[in-house]
Amino acid sequence: MRLTKFSDYALRILILAASRDGNNVTIEEAAAIYGLSAPHLKKVVRTLTHEGLLEAQRGRSGGFRLAAPPEAINLGRVIRATEPDFALVECFRADNKCLITRSCHLPRILDSAIEAMLEVFDRYSLSDIIVDGSNFPIPYSDPHLT
Repeated sequence: MRLTKFSDYALRILILAASRDGNNVTIEEAAAIYGLSAPHLKKVVRTLTHEGLLEAQRGRSGGFRLAAPPEAINLGRVIRATEPDFALVECFRADNKCLITRSCHLPRILDSAIEAMLEVFDRYSLSDIIVDGSNFPIPYSDPHLT
C-alpha cells in the first residue's frame, strides 16, 4: 500500500505548522523548506483548511497555522481527508472490468488491510510526529523581493 504524494505533503505541512507554536507559515516558506511546488502545496493547504485542520490568513502577515492543538489532530482523519480513494486494485474502481470480481476473495482481504492501516493511523495524533522547529532549514529569501 502506498499513500499519495498529496497525503505525504499534507502530513509534512501539518508537521511544519505544529513546529511553529501558533505562528503563521507561508506557502512559499513551506515550498522552499521542502523543495516542493508552491502551487501544489497551496492545494494541500486549501484542503487542510477546508477540513478544519489549518487556519489560513490572507494579507501581508498571512499564512497558515494549526486550527487545533496537535494532540487534537488525528492522523487517521488526515489520511481519510487527503486520500482520493483506496482503490488498490481494479475491482475497487467504478470502471472495473475484471471478469472474476464476483467470485474473487481478494477485495475482502484488501478491505481488511486498508481498515487495519487506518486503525493504526487512528491511534496517533499530530503530537506523536511533531518535529522540533530547529530541524527545519531557514528557507532562502531573495533580498531583492523584500
